[in-house]
Amino acid sequence: MDLTEKKIDGKVMYDGNFITVCKDNVLLPDGSTSTREYITHPGAVAVLALLDNGNLVMERQYRYPLHREFIELPAGKIDEGEDILLCAQRELLEETGYVASEWIHLTTAWPCIGYADERMEYFLARGLKHVGRNLDDGEFLEVFELPLREAIEWIRLGKIDESKTILGLFWLDKMLNAGWAAPK
Repeated sequence: MDLTEKKIDGKVMYDGNFITVCKDNVLLPDGSTSTREYITHPGAVAVLALLDNGNLVMERQYRYPLHREFIELPAGKIDEGEDILLCAQRELLEETGYVASEWIHLTTAWPCIGYADERMEYFLARGLKHVGRNLDDGEFLEVFELPLREAIEWIRLGKIDESKTILGLFWLDKMLNAGWAAPK
């Protein structure tokens, strides 16, 4: 069965600094039509920054859409045409002040497939050295260390409840404690 939906026409409802909201009319597999509203997004990276002592570099940041603070992995938007590894390296340095000697791409995940094309590229960074951070204008966050075991417990307790971070921490836990090999 072909499940493909084919665009008939569409329009941009909003074109912002890094997201675009679109509304398309589509032809469904059964021949009927429907409307699809969605967001286009350039994608982002998330970094599992593992210190030599086994702790993770984490962030506490206020997120305006939900009007509260979240505990998160270092992460950030991929600039147009930017290599994903270079983006991960840039974001880790800007937000936390760390550089890493070893980088492993872990996976790509799609956090919002029902309404957005955003992708999240996950990296493991090891061999960390602190050289000083340089936050973007208007960016405010606290950086701290957290043992992986405690981070997993924080997920269970609801202290960490943000999906990119949950997925990344579970992925790392599987690599370190359940024998998952790093991707080649």
